[in-house]
Amino acid sequence: MQSQRQNEVTQVCPQGCFPTLMFNSSSPQSHNMTKPRNSSSECRHNFAATTTSSIFPNTKFTNHESLPSLQESLNEFNKVYPQYPETEQVDKVRAKEYYHLSFSNHTCLDYIGIGLFSYYQRQQLQHNDASKTQLASSSTPPQSPQGYSDIPFFSIAYKTGNLKTLLLHGDYESGFESAMRRRIMKFLNISENDYFMVFTANRTAAFKLVADSYPFQSSEKLLTVYDYESEAVEAMINCSEKRGARAMSAEFSWPRLRIQSTKLRKMIESKRKKKSKGLFVFPLHSRVTGARYPYLWMSRAHENGWHVLIDACALGPKDMDSFGLSLFHPDFLICSFYKVFGESPSGFGCLFVKKSAISVLEASSIAGIVNLVPEKRLHQQSEDSSGTDVENEKKSAASSLQEDELASLTSFSGRLQTTRFEGEGKREIEAPALQIREVPADILGTQRPVENLQDSETGRFYIEYRCLDQVDSLGLRMITDRGRYLINWLVNSMLKLKHPNTEGAPLVNIYGPKIKFDRGAALAFNVFDWKGEKVEPVLVQKLADRNNISLSYGFLHHLWFADKYAEKKGRVLQSKEGKGQDVTVNKKKERDNLGVTVVTAALSFLANFEDVYKLWAFVARFLDADFVEKERWRYTAINQKTIEL
Repeated sequence: MQSQRQNEVTQVCPQGCFPTLMFNSSSPQSHNMTKPRNSSSECRHNFAATTTSSIFPNTKFTNHESLPSLQESLNEFNKVYPQYPETEQVDKVRAKEYYHLSFSNHTCLDYIGIGLFSYYQRQQLQHNDASKTQLASSSTPPQSPQGYSDIPFFSIAYKTGNLKTLLLHGDYESGFESAMRRRIMKFLNISENDYFMVFTANRTAAFKLVADSYPFQSSEKLLTVYDYESEAVEAMINCSEKRGARAMSAEFSWPRLRIQSTKLRKMIESKRKKKSKGLFVFPLHSRVTGARYPYLWMSRAHENGWHVLIDACALGPKDMDSFGLSLFHPDFLICSFYKVFGESPSGFGCLFVKKSAISVLEASSIAGIVNLVPEKRLHQQSEDSSGTDVENEKKSAASSLQEDELASLTSFSGRLQTTRFEGEGKREIEAPALQIREVPADILGTQRPVENLQDSETGRFYIEYRCLDQVDSLGLRMITDRGRYLINWLVNSMLKLKHPNTEGAPLVNIYGPKIKFDRGAALAFNVFDWKGEKVEPVLVQKLADRNNISLSYGFLHHLWFADKYAEKKGRVLQSKEGKGQDVTVNKKKERDNLGVTVVTAALSFLANFEDVYKLWAFVARFLDADFVEKERWRYTAINQKTIEL
């Protein structure tokens, strides 16, 4: 298995660690070592040049009605990227497991990584909410599997505990939790010999756990590398500063938003010699702009006495295969399984702590750690009234305290697979993201209760995660290539939209990387009217939602402007509230409050060409000078909140 994984990485390493194949890659038999290969830089250059010159060459679109049709655009897309049809297995998975994406005619571009719940999960949500209107269509959707309503739940149970004690001495772990942990670590290619894993309520909870346990009294610096405002990172900074940390941030050069390397190097390579300088928090790429960052920064931080926390939440579903964990050895790693497991479109986070880094942590009683509890056990615990009145009062008080502390944390419930036996055989009933894997009858016997579906000798549960297994079956190369083609076509097509005036002013401004071989599948942009004024991102997002397209909006900050962009700086920067500010302020807090609010789109592994085409066609509507005013009037007419520009 490892050799197969390494072979995939050799072909598609997004960081260019290995030679990378591009268009018209030959079959495995033709990968002859005697033939010369293009270097990584040549591949990147050729990809960008081909994309720029082949997609709508020498063309600009000044009217949304002049856009080529979906089919015409797809035909040209396949000519530019002839390998795209080879990713049709993704379309098959989407058609079978995520039928509602087409059935509801909704385009989901507000998620990244794995994070989309399946059709069967959506069906159960509708089943649980009888008042929800069924989707109208002339076609008939797949029927829910037989016996689905009888599948038992599991839930997240919050607890307050000591992270260091938990890591050093362990805690009770059910067979179900153990099976989930092993599967997740295998999926992420993380060794149980090197790392401990802790379930957390969500991404923010994982960041706060580290902030509350890290020794900022002796290693006082916290250095983060984010070009956008992140709720989880802000929570970590606030927590750390209360504990004595000195928070710093990398800056990003306008307009490409590349890391300002000279400044970051100085912050990392402080001449002050110290056993540990602090905590370096590094995302492998931006989940807003799609910028990928050189892994060199991790090594440089380690060499200069920093502990390193890797934020892997924005990675694609198979990117950990090409990360090289054994080469960089981060002390902490955080990932999020938002919208992956369970019946509800929610999820949980995972915190990985390197075993050699546990001794660094301080003991502290903190919230955010969770257990995964089958519903039956959860009800037994809640209904158990044994114990003295004093004990029960203490339990009630602790529960109330936990509810207050964790009010902002996300909980969810999911469904286990039901397996039924017929004689000596058995059949499996399909379910959402999580299900019991087929187990030989000689292990389980016949008529064995569903809740005891585990190996009687090893005690291990046999669990299958539909989404993770789907991703594993598709592989790194297919997922990476598909995302690369789609996001670069979208970027190039957005840049072809021009206002119909003599200057040909662009309709869209893209922040961060543009057409680039190794950019991530996320895009930050703004729409500007014919007068050059920005259309507020919140309005773009609301209008997109009205057109069945899910987008988000974010806030870019820590921007650095060279002297030649001084005039631009005054026009670009705004406060978080959207008001222009005096950009000459010197106070750190006031500077941090300045940035650019942007519309964001993100593609997951299930995105297809129709998704990006629909976004392009929607944005092109803003070429019509009356479009925004018409839509604002409609929102007002149906008693929606009016957005003031």
